[in-house]
Amino acid sequence: MDFTFSEEQQAAAEAARGVFAGVAPDAVPSPALTQGRPVADTFDRALWGRLAAADLLSLLLDEEHGGAGLDAVALCLVLREAGKVLARVPLLESGAAAAAVQAYGGPELRSELLARSGRGEVVLTVAPHGRTGHDAAELAVTARQEGEGDWILDGVQTAVPWAHEADHVLVPARTGDDRSVLAVVAREREGVVLAEQISTTGERLGELRLESARIPSRYVLTAEGAWEWLRQVLTIGTCALALGVGDRVLAMTSDYASKREQFGHPIATFQAVAVQAADRYIDLRAMEVTLWQAAWRIAAGAPGPLPASGDVAVAKIWASEGVRRIVQTAQHLHGGFGADVDYPLHRFHAWAKQLELSLGPAAAHEEALGDLLAAHPLG
Repeated sequence: MDFTFSEEQQAAAEAARGVFAGVAPDAVPSPALTQGRPVADTFDRALWGRLAAADLLSLLLDEEHGGAGLDAVALCLVLREAGKVLARVPLLESGAAAAAVQAYGGPELRSELLARSGRGEVVLTVAPHGRTGHDAAELAVTARQEGEGDWILDGVQTAVPWAHEADHVLVPARTGDDRSVLAVVAREREGVVLAEQISTTGERLGELRLESARIPSRYVLTAEGAWEWLRQVLTIGTCALALGVGDRVLAMTSDYASKREQFGHPIATFQAVAVQAADRYIDLRAMEVTLWQAAWRIAAGAPGPLPASGDVAVAKIWASEGVRRIVQTAQHLHGGFGADVDYPLHRFHAWAKQLELSLGPAAAHEEALGDLLAAHPLG
């Protein structure tokens, strides 16, 4: 078996490193200083333009839509680089949403959105958290179709990333006959109400309220499995961001511990410090291997002893707990210096906490994995 990345995937990662090379993690005010206000009015539009110019917004799109035709592994490689610099762009949400439209949308919708999204002219996002952040997102909105015509959507989705900046939001909803659909909802459409929410990172989120919003049928993806596939891509993308955050934080901690001296010696030479750093390195490697396993299952559609959702659950367990342990250890080893708002570690800590919250508690994923094992006995 060959576990190396393809030349195209490596080229995407290299292009991302070039674009992100000039991004400073603390280029915007710290959430610790904004007192409940968003750290900025919008995402980093200049960076968004550079990503579009480097063809990194169209990675998953086919050539006919101006894309590179790559897969979820390539997207995760780019997102890992984005996590290292805390890139404030809807790269995951817009890329995953466009890929879902390409895979499950009709010709008219694909023609309307895909090429423009790949050029950065149209911004897409997804409402993945449901009403409370704990319930299934598709249960938060009801969808009913008037004959063969428009769909009517009612419900509330909370903590929608980049909702105030996106042109369209992909909203999962449940029909009366217990099917899941994905509605492509324009932000300015009648019946769509947005309220401001603030994330742990200080970014603007949106509470999306749908009040009998009328959506033309061409904007509703009804194919079976569309929402499940999009949810899995969003999940592994979030794991990739967590991997990038953890990678950068561990490197920062290593650099600090090798220079900070106590009793005439760098603290990195102390056994207690070395053991803690080694444990976090193991966390990081486990986050990495489980991410690539899950991304490969989704990209290749490869069979396995468990459904791909099992690999996704394992990746979520390690990403959720691993990134938290890495930043906590980093704060501990940095001492009071880690809380200094002039040093970027506190912002990485906020991002790690937001990613952990987005992924959900590891115990819930372990329970889901247990259910899968019960339904698909191994051996």
